[in-house]
Amino acid sequence: QVQLVESGGGLVQAGGSLRLSCVASGSIFKIVAMGWYRQTPGKQRELVARIARISSGGSTDYADSVLGRFTISRDDDKNTVYLDMNSLKREDSAVYYCNTDKPIEQYWGKGTLVTVSS
Repeated sequence: QVQLVESGGGLVQAGGSLRLSCVASGSIFKIVAMGWYRQTPGKQRELVARIARISSGGSTDYADSVLGRFTISRDDDKNTVYLDMNSLKREDSAVYYCNTDKPIEQYWGKGTLVTVSS
């Protein structure tokens, strides 16, 4: 059974930075691409960053809204995927989740809340 546990959220001023972490249990981590998603009330969850598995080169992709500000990375030895968020804006406020890049419903965790104040 796979469990994903996100952490690292918090309250930060606009222009600040945060690092989110997602630790995965289970044996699939190394063989799947992973993504970071975010959701605000009343809106659908959106994919903000994706990283391929290392065996496929570990390439990354970003939503236009975060390109150049967010960086996704992974440490397969630790079964962990990270999201480094810089130059945060108020519109980045959301609950952030990780999942496989083609999200699996039963893998959704509780997420971690990021609040950016002006």
